Formats: sequence, structure tokens, C-alpha cells
Amino acid sequence: MGHSDPVINVEARQNYWMPFSPNKEFKTDPRMFVRGEGMYLYKPDGKKAIDASAGLFCVAAGHCRPEIAQAVYEQLSTLDYTMPFTRSHPKAFELAEQIATYTPGDLNRIFFCCSGSESVDSAMKIALAYHRSKGQAQRQYFVSRERAYHGVNMGGVALSGMVNNRRAFGVGLSGVHFMRHTALPENKFVRGQPEKGADLAEDLARICALVGGENIAAVFVEPAAGSFGCLPPPVGYLNRLREICDQNGILLIFDEVITGWGRMGAAFGAQKFNVTPDLLTMAKAVTNAAQPLGAVAVKQEIYDTITNSGPERGIEFFHGYTYSAHPASCAAGLAMMEIFRKEKLIERAAEMSDYFLDGVFSMRDIPGLVDIRGVGMMAAIELKANQTPGARGHAAQKALYDAGVNLKATGDSIIMGPPFIAEKHHIDEIMEKVRTVLVAMSKTA
Repeated sequence: MGHSDPVINVEARQNYWMPFSPNKEFKTDPRMFVRGEGMYLYKPDGKKAIDASAGLFCVAAGHCRPEIAQAVYEQLSTLDYTMPFTRSHPKAFELAEQIATYTPGDLNRIFFCCSGSESVDSAMKIALAYHRSKGQAQRQYFVSRERAYHGVNMGGVALSGMVNNRRAFGVGLSGVHFMRHTALPENKFVRGQPEKGADLAEDLARICALVGGENIAAVFVEPAAGSFGCLPPPVGYLNRLREICDQNGILLIFDEVITGWGRMGAAFGAQKFNVTPDLLTMAKAVTNAAQPLGAVAVKQEIYDTITNSGPERGIEFFHGYTYSAHPASCAAGLAMMEIFRKEKLIERAAEMSDYFLDGVFSMRDIPGLVDIRGVGMMAAIELKANQTPGARGHAAQKALYDAGVNLKATGDSIIMGPPFIAEKHHIDEIMEKVRTVLVAMSKTA
């Protein structure tokens, strides 16, 4: 075989340490893709799998868009890199300007990084810098939620409410208080926002009373929890968090790494649920996942406070990355902005949402399901766990790969969020194959 041959003996090549994966199992029984096009990913044997989770909820425009590839090629052929500290390039300013046309309210200052995890840690630093600039350096606490996922950097792990992430690496990380999650028993099989559970926002008021609201820097929430398995917010829940934050001078930060760029049927979850945060993190679909890029959208007042408190000619905010606003990533982002505009992808996501959710909730009759949740173009089907939590979800995603469907599993939930280019026949294909696999699994449970 030639060096570039995509069919390799994975078991014999042990150097690659895979992330968030059962390495020993995978290397003896690999499931790989070698090509992508539109709604499909292709296996080494040439068989295709429809991508029901848009990669990791990031390939909104479908795989291998030539416009993005060409833009990246041209950029790398012109200016491959310039350091982002005290230097820059035009596309960084162009992309920030275009992103700001989509962000809610006056969140019009864009800080670039390289991933969703980095955007969360960057937002934490911005929050601390803002309060310090206002003479409130005592605001050191953060508030998060159970079952929350805010990336894998140490700041995000401190905010994490997902058990395994926190158990493995959260020991010794302090300064974060947790609200309860909103996955109530009475909300099972509820489509969209549940009516019950808004009162759980009062957990924030209790934390303010316990540690002093004047000591809390920010509250982090995903408008709809994604990696946990699609947990839409109860009606009024986010609104109440906004009120409590305002009453206590706390920044409200939305982690929109998954929910942003159309996944909720609006540009961001902030617009979908009509609540404007003070900061907003993003990544994933901003470049269609063709290049790594993350960002934090920040209210102008926060930016002005931090920069105006700094020296006239010195650095105001001591934070950044070697690859912040990388030229190739910005080129990919600008190409994606053009695709959003020309193909009206966010509007297409909103229009397809009902058909998608109809298909997902039609599976309620399958035996062995614990719950179905869905909002916008994201949904989760939770399977009844066996003696080993997560084992059935893992088995389901493997069986679905074999059946020609690619999707994400977290614990015993399988999560769907297809690209926004999906037509009705694509949704039908996903639902038919998912139903077949889940029915077969229910007979062997």
C-alpha cells in the first residue's frame, strides 16, 4: 500500500491516542471514514453513512464545501500566518464585523481563539478582567449547572456538570457553584421547551444568598444543553436567570458552541429564547468545521471598560493564543458567512425543524426508550440503561455506523443534529435507519 492509502491496519498502528474514545476497543474494531460529501461520509469500503449529527454538530453546510476549500487554499498561498499579538491581517477584522451582524444585542466585540473549549476559558478571563476593571476584584466565583458541558480546558472542566469529566479532572478545582439541571421526570417526552422547571432558576438566587451575589463573576449556561443530550430550557428559565444576574451585577454567559449558528432555528439560542447574555461563546459551525476557530462575542460596554482601564499604549487584556484569528481559519469563516447568506442556512434550519422533530418523536413507540427531547435541529433519544451506564448508547452508535448512520452518543442518549442542507428525504433516511436499529436493539435488551 502507498503511504497515502486511506485503508490502514489500525491495530498495527498504535501511536495515535484517540480523544474521548475507547482506544483499546477501537483499535481492534475500528470504524472510520475516508471521504465526505454533502450529507454523507464514506467508509474505507466505499459504503456511505448519512451524517445525522453534522460531524459533532459543526458541519452545518454539509461536507467538503469547495468554496471553503478554495478560500483556505488561496489564503495559505497568500499569507499563511502572522502573529496575532501586536500584528494582524485584514480578514480578522472582516470576519469579526460579519459575525457581529448575527450576534444579539450589542455583543459586537469579537475575541478569537481556536476552539469551543478555548472560548469558554477566554470568557471566564474576560469576566474576571471586567470586574477587576470596575474595582470589584472580589468577584471570583462562577456558577454553572449540573449536566453542563463547557469544554475540556481546565476552566471549562471546573464549570463542567458532566460526571465523568469532573470526576476525572475536577478534583481540586474550586470556585464554582452548581445549579440543578432541568431534566425533570415530568418533562420526559416533551417536545421543545417544557412548561415545568423555570423555578429551578431560583437556585441562582439561593447561591447568591449563600456566597454573596457581589462575589460572583458570571453564570455560564448552554441555552439548550447539547453534549448532555439536548436539554431545552423550561419556558421562562433563562429569563429568570437574566433577572437574577441583573439584580446582582453578575454577567450572564451563554455557551453557544453547539446551539449557535442555526442549530436552534435562529442565529443563536439567545434569539431563539429571546434572552440576551453579556457574553456568548461560539465555535463549530462558524467555519463549517473546515478549520479550527472559536470566538467570544462581548458586549461593547464590557470591551470598553476593560480597554479603557488599561494603559494608553500598553496591553489591556493579557490573554490570547498563537493561532488566534489564524488567517486560514478566518478565510474559512468568511467563506462560511457567504454560504449562510446565499443559501439562507439558518432559515432552512428553522423551516426543517418541525419535520425533523416529527420524525424523532415518531419513535416514541419503540420499546426501551427512557426519553425523547428536541428543539430546533437537535434532538436526543435516551435508551434504558443496563447494568453498565453508557453501554447501550455506545452499542447503538456502533450499530448505527454499521447501518449507515453517523451520530453522537453521550451516555445512553443518541444525539441527532443533521446539517442544515438536509432535505426531507435525508431526514426520512435518518429516521428509517435509526428506527430499524433501535427496534432490533429492543428485542435483545
